[in-house]
Parts: sequence; C-alpha cells; structure tokens
Amino acid sequence: MKLKQINMKSIDEIREEMIETVTCSKSDIFQIGEQCRQDYEKMINELDNIKQMMVELINEGDQLEKQVVEARSMLSEVSMNFKNYSEEEVRDAYEKAHQLQMDLSINWQYKMQLMEKRADLENRLVGLDETIDRADQLISQISVVMNYLTSDLKQVGKVLEHAKAKQDFGLKIIEAQEEERKRLSREIHDGPAQMLANVIMRSDLIERVYREKGADEAFAEVNSFKKMVRSALYEVRRIIYDLRPMALDDLGLVPTLRKYLRTIEEYHNHSKIEFVNIGLERRLPTKYEVALFRMIQESVQNALKHANACEIKVRLEITNSSVTVLIKDNGVGFDITEKKPESFGMIGMRERVDLLEGEITFDSKKGKGTAVLIRVPLIN
Repeated sequence: MKLKQINMKSIDEIREEMIETVTCSKSDIFQIGEQCRQDYEKMINELDNIKQMMVELINEGDQLEKQVVEARSMLSEVSMNFKNYSEEEVRDAYEKAHQLQMDLSINWQYKMQLMEKRADLENRLVGLDETIDRADQLISQISVVMNYLTSDLKQVGKVLEHAKAKQDFGLKIIEAQEEERKRLSREIHDGPAQMLANVIMRSDLIERVYREKGADEAFAEVNSFKKMVRSALYEVRRIIYDLRPMALDDLGLVPTLRKYLRTIEEYHNHSKIEFVNIGLERRLPTKYEVALFRMIQESVQNALKHANACEIKVRLEITNSSVTVLIKDNGVGFDITEKKPESFGMIGMRERVDLLEGEITFDSKKGKGTAVLIRVPLIN
C-alpha cells in the first residue's frame, strides 16, 4: 500500500474507538471482579456462621443422644414394671422418649442440610476465587493493551505521517535538484556565459580600435575589457560559493559564517544580521561544519524570504563536547502546527540534525518572530 493511500485520521479514529472499547471492557471486568470479591466476603461470613451452627448442632446432638439413651432406659424400665407405674407416668415416659427421638432426628436432618450448604459454599468459593484471579489477569492484560494503544500504537500514526513526510521530502529534493539545475543553467547562461561571449566580441573590438583609433583608445578598451572579465569571474565565484563555500574547507565554520552573513547583509541592505560567537573558534570535522553551515544558511534564508525579517541574530557556541546555535528573527512568524510547502526546509534541517544525533527545536508564533535552536553533540 502506498503511503499516500493511508488516511492518518482514520487510523487515529480507529485507535480511539479501540481505546474506548477496551476501556469499557476493563471497567466491566473490574466491576465483575469487585462483585465477586463482595460475594466472596459474604460467602466467607456465611460459611463461618454455618460452621458455628454446626458446632452448636453437634453439641446439641450429643446431649440429645444421651437423653435418648436415658429415655429409652426409662421406657424399658416402665415396660418391664408396668404395674408399678401409673398410667400418666407411662404416657410421660413414652412421650418423652418419642419427643427426644424426634428432636434428635431433626437435629440430624438440620446437620445434613448445613453440611450440604457448607459443601456448596466451599465449591462456590473455589469458583469465585478462580473468577477473581482470572479477572485480575484480564485487567492486567488489558492494561498492557491500553499502554500499547495509548503509547506504542499512538506512535504508528506519527511514524506513518513521518514516513509520508520523508517520502514527500524525497520527492521535493528531486524537484529542488531539478530547479537548482535550471537556476544554475539560467545564471550561467545569463551571467558568465553572456559575459564570456562579450569578452570574445570585445577582444575583436580592441584589435579594430587599435587599428582604427590608435593605442590610447585601445588601452581604454582594454581597461573596460578587464572590468568585464572581473565581473565574469565574480559571477563564477558567486555561483561556486552558493554551491559550496571554499572558505569552509580552508578557514572553517566561524570565519565562513562571518563572511557569509556579512555578504548576505550587504545584499539585503534593508536587513541587519548580527553574528556572535561566544564559544571556541576551532575547526570541526567536515560533516559538522557543512551540516551546521547549511542549517544556518537555511534558517537565515527562510527569515529573509518567508518571514520578511529586518533583524536576524545568529549566536554560535562551540565547546569541547557540543555545538549550540540559535537563529532568531523578528519576522512575521508562523504556526508550527500548520503544514506548509516551505516546511520541507524544516524537514531537511531535522534530517541533518538526526544524522548528527543532535536535536532541533522551532519556536514561533504569528507576528512574534521565529527562534531556531540547534544542539549537536561532538563525538570524538
């Protein structure tokens, strides 16, 4: 699937729906777990009551068995010596023995019921305990899923968006390369090429002037010829400087920046560019010098071209362990959350900083200017 076919908004909406569903499920499971805990506590209390009642019933049953034995003995005595007891005494002996036997039977039945209820409660407690453990495990697993949805998966949209931006950036680079070739072609055609063509024509003209008007006129033409050659040379050097300042290789970052910013300030006479170096003036590895120069160049050009800034401050600090650059302007500023075509310049700067394992931040508001802060560690 091509990156351009991916709807970043749809991915975020799906993720939000998943988070909502998982959150509801987690809440339901939590409520189930809490209800099971409450039921578990109630059953524990009920089981304790049953055990207490069982103890009382067992004691009561032991007493009844003794009384039944005594009643049967008395009944046997009455039966054997029937004539020695009155009718009422005989009836009382039979009724007492029968009542005690009934009480003992009820006691036994009640014990059986309690034993069944106790067994049922114990089995249900085992099931509830397993349910509580399972609910805790599910909540733990859902928490992992939630962390994934709210952190790791949240980055998917950003990663895809970043990949899309990098793809667009790559295409933009190709377009920029073609535009740069066209620009260089036009500059060389309109500048040095035209001047060199004029040089050839003027060289022919010098010979004619010398033959027709003499040496003085010829020497005047030669001086004009030298000026034209110097202008052509200046244009060639300017084009070469724009491609890559040779001073960067010869002198290093700080002197090249001074010269570049002074030249830009002279060219844009309506803008003031202040350069301050508060750190060491030392040479850096080539990759650092080139990358830092290009990022500063990009920031200054953006301030002049897009922000219409009239004041630009460039502060550079080089230490033994890092390089810090601050480019600040008083231009029109912009909303850093808005995606604009010129933001590809920002993407390119981020790419350069990432290659150097550094960091870059953009601070800007509409009407409040822009500040670009670059920090790059120096790895020996």
